[in-house]
Amino acid sequence: MTSTLLFGGTGAVGSHILSTLLGDSAVTAVHTISRRAPKSTGPTLQATVEADTTQWAARLKAIQPVPSTVFSSLGTTRAQAGGIANQWKIDHDLNVELARAAKEAGVRRFVFVSSAGTGGLVARMLPYSKMKRGVESTIRELGFETAIILRPGLIIADREVPHQGGPLLVGAARALGRWFGPSKGYDWWAQESEVIARAAVHAAKIAEEGKAPEKVWVLEQSDIVRLGRTEWKN
Repeated sequence: MTSTLLFGGTGAVGSHILSTLLGDSAVTAVHTISRRAPKSTGPTLQATVEADTTQWAARLKAIQPVPSTVFSSLGTTRAQAGGIANQWKIDHDLNVELARAAKEAGVRRFVFVSSAGTGGLVARMLPYSKMKRGVESTIRELGFETAIILRPGLIIADREVPHQGGPLLVGAARALGRWFGPSKGYDWWAQESEVIARAAVHAAKIAEEGKAPEKVWVLEQSDIVRLGRTEWKN
């Protein structure tokens, strides 16, 4: 991945994707577009701070040379957005717009951090799952050389703005991990943000080598743990 672009680089998972890319000597350029500056820095980072998200698609198309891989871990919560309608604008509409802009710009690979449960019947009923499922469907239809969709469970992370009920669940996952180890304690229902990030980068590198098992490669929770921890090589 000589050139990459990341959306959501200031979030729980995105910040780890960013630090992982910056620490990879094979990645010569790491572009980010975000509303505030990312915390990680490095000689390969080219950060664009743009508060107006309606300009992000144009900013993407202006990057030269065209990034070979675009990552999106972009998302918010209903509380942070101020309601489900505003959350939909970010989690669904903005991600869809950016995926389409990436395809139009000639990006070959698109990596999207979705959520567990989007492939089941619950996705037809819950607004959050419907948002993620809608983005997944768009990415499938766009026909990237490779599309990678990650479906993590509960994300174990210390968030700047905790999700409702999140600290309690994350605390429970960490406690179970201490008692039984990650494989028995939480790997099957929750994953660390760093592991999710590493899985995203690892999968993208496999795809760049032409070794992705499918044109649309869906990583469920067990796949995330395997690529992000078991088979991860720093």
